Amino acid sequence: MGVPVPPDNGCVGKSRNPRRSGAAVPSVVEAVDGGLAELIPDRDRARAWTLLIDGAPQSHVDLDDPAYLSFEYQRRLGHVIDLAAPPGKPVQAVHLGGGALTLARYVAATRPRSTQQVVERDATLVQLIRRQLPLDRGARIRVRSVDAREGLAKVPDGWADLVIADVFSGARTPAHLTSTEFLDEVRRALKPGGWYAANLADGPPLTHLRGQIATAAARFAELALVADPTVLRGKRFGNAVLLAADLPLPVAELTRRAASDPHPGRVEHGRSLTDFTGGAVPVTDAAAVASPAPPASVFR
Repeated sequence: MGVPVPPDNGCVGKSRNPRRSGAAVPSVVEAVDGGLAELIPDRDRARAWTLLIDGAPQSHVDLDDPAYLSFEYQRRLGHVIDLAAPPGKPVQAVHLGGGALTLARYVAATRPRSTQQVVERDATLVQLIRRQLPLDRGARIRVRSVDAREGLAKVPDGWADLVIADVFSGARTPAHLTSTEFLDEVRRALKPGGWYAANLADGPPLTHLRGQIATAAARFAELALVADPTVLRGKRFGNAVLLAADLPLPVAELTRRAASDPHPGRVEHGRSLTDFTGGAVPVTDAAAVASPAPPASVFR
């Protein structure tokens, strides 16, 4: 599950749209393995909900329109999904981190007959989401409640067209999901020509982000990074989406889509992305650390 940060932290509300329902709908609050989960109804969309864990927004789901992506970083991952194969073509996707299963629902809605595996360690959270925000019965989505790297190891060699990493524990990406050894497992699971995408969060001086780019560059031939320009300039804490593959990426179309978002993103690739790393070296299991925690002010 991801941790989106401002400026666009989703449509968090307290009730359904009163014009459509006529009455407020209460939030759902339950303890899960990872903390206190809250499902808050969207005030503007009748069957939409935001998932928070310990007060940090994690996912937004519209049951009436699963192709709607509210969070900034999820829209950018949506662009990746849209460009990973011809429009509407089914894909085989692995999602490391599930949250409210937003991106798996998006794939199922935009690419019917896709086969997906979701690895979400928090089994209690999975039960809550299945109960309160049920999946479409026709969706081919399998959920494993194990550690992300353990679940990835169970994916057959060369099975996935797309692997998406969006794993946060206590608003931080676990260390063992930041290394070259982890990316070796990603590559093993990908088909030739498959794509890897990761939601990364960092702030000044962007040490974690630079290290993750260097790590991906050690294992993939082609990279692109999408982020808010203020994040890339080290002005604030925020999300960045890293895309990696061995074949040329559709950088021009990704750039166009990112620029058209409500909060436009900038795409870095090639020499400018290499320069951005500032000489950072690839991260190994022996040296890996969790991503930095967001400042306390981020979710206020």
